[in-house]
Amino acid sequence: MAITDFLSTHSSSGGLPGALARLTLRFFQFIFAIVVAALYGIDLHHASEEHAYTDGKWVFAEVCAVLSCVTCLIYGLPFIKSYWAFGWDWVLFILWTALFGIFGHLYIPAHPTPQQHGQIRMKHAVWIDLINMLLWLVTACYSTLIWVRARGGGRTLHTGRGKV
Repeated sequence: MAITDFLSTHSSSGGLPGALARLTLRFFQFIFAIVVAALYGIDLHHASEEHAYTDGKWVFAEVCAVLSCVTCLIYGLPFIKSYWAFGWDWVLFILWTALFGIFGHLYIPAHPTPQQHGQIRMKHAVWIDLINMLLWLVTACYSTLIWVRARGGGRTLHTGRGKV
């Protein structure tokens, strides 16, 4: 009971259900970011072994994954009010959107054969990118909503006392 009491009293909004919803979303963001890091890291590892050129698109994918993992670890702490940095959720959403666009353009129209394991893996990675993008959109919208509510949204701009 102590954990649920701690979550409900230190949650930024929504009490225990809101805290559990945010923790669940952050958990899935973390897991899918790790999956993306592994999927794109395989190609980076092969390029490094062969002393080949490292394509910036794959490095960008790894950067997005690492930024998401670190953000989820920080935001996952129950006493951190993640809505304070709602803009960072929007930045990560934009990064995941760009990543999905880059690799979606390359791999969605492709029709790899069963012998092209790397192509098939990358085609699946594109859909994981889409899931990440949508998860960050949900948390960005939710954090923005909580931030507006916490600031007394709907009040006048001049004095802040009257409700609109």
